[in-house]
Amino acid sequence: MLWNNLELPPAYYQDDAVYIIHGDCREILPLIPDKSIDLVLTDPPYGVGVDYGEFLDTQDNVNHLIQETIPLCITKSKRTVLTCGVSNMWLYPPATWVICWLNKAGANRNSWGFSCWSPVLVYGKDPYLAKGLGARADYIEHNETSPDNGHPTPKPYNFWKLLLARCSVDMDDIILDPFMGSGTTIVVAKHLNRKCIGIEIEEKYCEIAAKRCSQSVMRLEV
Repeated sequence: MLWNNLELPPAYYQDDAVYIIHGDCREILPLIPDKSIDLVLTDPPYGVGVDYGEFLDTQDNVNHLIQETIPLCITKSKRTVLTCGVSNMWLYPPATWVICWLNKAGANRNSWGFSCWSPVLVYGKDPYLAKGLGARADYIEHNETSPDNGHPTPKPYNFWKLLLARCSVDMDDIILDPFMGSGTTIVVAKHLNRKCIGIEIEEKYCEIAAKRCSQSVMRLEV
């Protein structure tokens, strides 16, 4: 199937802005040409024992993803941006930089108190600096509860929207989320007038994401 000049497997759901693939990103990513994606924006599993159905979120399984799949994401895209959790950040390939997601209210306990921030690993050039648009802050301060949408670990919509806008300047950017889950990346991308490919191994989450996209529209202005 040809979509935006990319040869992709058949879509589980498709509209003018979104292309959802039900499948294993470990098998699909090698089909994508190098540097053909403008931005990979994703929230990989953290190794905390969540049973996603087709994928068991054990630390061993996550280690394999980090070693085998994340380098593919970096190869296929001009920029890769991912949330990883504080405890996993040193397991990933060395990042170009780390954006801080600051939540002063705190979230979890750690050996030094409350975790009031989360790392966002970034690979590649800052799109604002690359286009001569000036420097932006390397943190996003935001406190928001994730929605209850049938997925065990969805990312909060408004934070994810801020993150995508920080990491994508051009409305003709192609975004890819290889760990799509309930589809927050593709919904946010659609609302920001970007086109997005989502890959998800668990069909029930593809269905949740497809319903979210079918109920949303691209904005007329940005």
